[in-house]
Amino acid sequence: MSTTTVIVMGVSGSGKTTLAQDLSKAKGWTYAEGDDFHSAANVEKMRSGHPLTDSDRWPWLRSIAAWIGEREEAGESAVVTCSALKRAYRDLLAQDNPSVVFCELKVPDEVLEDRLAHREGHYMPASLLRSQLDTLEDLHPDERGFRVRVQGGPAQVLDEVLRHL
Repeated sequence: MSTTTVIVMGVSGSGKTTLAQDLSKAKGWTYAEGDDFHSAANVEKMRSGHPLTDSDRWPWLRSIAAWIGEREEAGESAVVTCSALKRAYRDLLAQDNPSVVFCELKVPDEVLEDRLAHREGHYMPASLLRSQLDTLEDLHPDERGFRVRVQGGPAQVLDEVLRHL
């Protein structure tokens, strides 16, 4: 049985969680919030306004990759959020997981800034957005995935993603 795992990727405030939840419901697939895989130390570091380093991110990425592998073994298609900012991070996530397809969300910087300024209940402060934008490497043509420009409401974004899938 062939499975699909969509990794909804992008910087903080791009709408990863909303899209991933909507896609999970639309397809009946298992959903996971990538932020839930962070260690307490990573969460505290971000909460205090410090960007994560590669050494902070590797264990987090490996735990997401392991979760994807478990879904594949169980024959389950899934959706998971993960910033997946660098090609090296995406390579790790997809390396042993043939079901992985990346969905990169592209949002204008000013929209991201506005969203983060008004977001409540999340540990990621708006001050870290610039470090994420500076780190982001767009999907390369040889990577399994597609880019979606976030325009309109969540329903329009979901429709575009479903067309790609």
